[in-house]
Amino acid sequence: MKKSLIALSSILMFSGVASAQKVAFEEYDLDNGLHVILHNDQSAPVVITSVMYHVGSKDENPERTGFAHFFEHLLFEGTENIKRGEWFKIVTANGGTNNANTSEDRTYYFEVFPSNSLEVGLWMESERLMHPVINQIGVDTQNEVVKEEKRLRVDNQPYGSLIAEVKKNMFKVHPYRWATIGSMEHLDAATLAEFQAFNKKFYTPNNAVLVVAGQLDIAQTKAWIQKYFGPIPRGEKVTKQTFVEEPITETIRAKYEDPNIQKPMVVASYRTPSMKTRDARVLDMISTILSDGKSSRLYKKIVDDKKMALQVGAFNYSQEDYGQYILYGMPQGDATSEDLVREIDEEIVKLQNELISEKDFQKLQNIYENNYVNSNSSVEGVAENLASFYLLHGDVNLINTEIEIYRSITREEIRNIAKKYLNPNQRLILDYVPGKDKAQN
Repeated sequence: MKKSLIALSSILMFSGVASAQKVAFEEYDLDNGLHVILHNDQSAPVVITSVMYHVGSKDENPERTGFAHFFEHLLFEGTENIKRGEWFKIVTANGGTNNANTSEDRTYYFEVFPSNSLEVGLWMESERLMHPVINQIGVDTQNEVVKEEKRLRVDNQPYGSLIAEVKKNMFKVHPYRWATIGSMEHLDAATLAEFQAFNKKFYTPNNAVLVVAGQLDIAQTKAWIQKYFGPIPRGEKVTKQTFVEEPITETIRAKYEDPNIQKPMVVASYRTPSMKTRDARVLDMISTILSDGKSSRLYKKIVDDKKMALQVGAFNYSQEDYGQYILYGMPQGDATSEDLVREIDEEIVKLQNELISEKDFQKLQNIYENNYVNSNSSVEGVAENLASFYLLHGDVNLINTEIEIYRSITREEIRNIAKKYLNPNQRLILDYVPGKDKAQN
C-alpha cells in the first residue's frame, strides 16, 4: 500500500456538524477460526467481499523483507480452480473490480460486484485462501512486477524514500524499521519453499477476517460462506512477537540524498504510541490544528505570511504497535531547514502552553464529525473499517463509537499530549536533500 506524502498529511474538511446512522453489522466465527462480519446495506445493488489477513511487513524475517507486499501480488496468480491469468477476467466478466493493499500490520484483498455476483466473490476469496498455486513461474513473474513498482513508486519518485528513511532512523529493534515494499535482494534470494512456508503460516482462516457488505440476503450469504470457507482447515496459531523500543531521549540527526529532487525537505519525526490508544487520536487532532488546510497554523504562518516554505505539514502515521508523528517543510527563498524547524517548534510550544480557543476547538470537532460521516459513506469504506477495527483494534463496534472518543477529547488533553510527545529531545531531524544519481536496487 502506498500513499503520497500529501495524501498522508491531508484530512478532508467540511463545514458544519454532521450526523450519521450507526453501521449495523453481525459477526460470528466459523469452526476453523475465520471471523465473519456481515453488513446489510440495501441502498444500492452492489456487494463487497473482502478478506483482511493479520500479516504485514512487521511479520517478516529481517533477511526476507518484502514478503507481505509480495503476496499482495502473488495471490492473484491463480488457484487450483482458477487458471493463471484468469482471476481478473472472471472479475471483469461479472461486472466487478478488485484490488489489494499491504501495510506494516495487515494485508487486505477485496472484490466489488453487482449483488447478484456475491457467490462468485465468496468463491474466489475462498479459493485464494484454500487452493493458492504458489509456483516458480508465479514467483518469477511477480518479482519483476514488484521491482517495477519499486522503481516507479520509490526509486524514481521524488521524495519516494522519505517514509522509509524516517522509519529506518526511528526504529532500532522493531520490524517497522524497514519499508513495506522490502528489499529486492531479499526477494531475489528467497526460495520457492520460503514463499510457500510464508503462505502456510499466515494465510489461514484463523488469522483472517472475512467482511461481506452491501445488498445481502443474510441467510443465503451465511450458507455460501459455510459452503466455501467452512471446509478450509484451521492453521497453526500465529504468535506475534513483541518488540519494545527504548525511548528517544536526545535528538537523532540523519541525512538522506535523493537524486530525484531539486528542493530539500526537513522532517521532524516523533515516536508515538499505538493507533489503539486515546493519545494517538489526540495526536490526530493536533495534526489537524497544525496543518489541515490553508487556514491551519503552520500553513498560514510559514507558507502564507512569512513565505518561508513551499509546503509544510504534519500527520500522525498510526500503526498497530507504534506510530510516528511527522512534521515536514520545504524551505524557499533565504529560509533554511533550521529556520523552518524553529518556526514549527514555536507553534508546538504554543500548543504545549496555551489552550486552543473555543472557536478553533468547535471547528476541530466539526471536521471530525464530517470525517466520520465520510469514512462510512461507501460500502467499500464500511467494509475496510469493519475489518480494520476487528483485526487491529479488537473492537468492531469502534466503527460506531470511535467518534465518541474524538468528541470527548478536551482542549486540556490537546495541550498535555503535545507536552508529552512533541519535545526536541524525543525526535528525529532528517535532512532530505538533493543528491547525485546512484544505482537503484
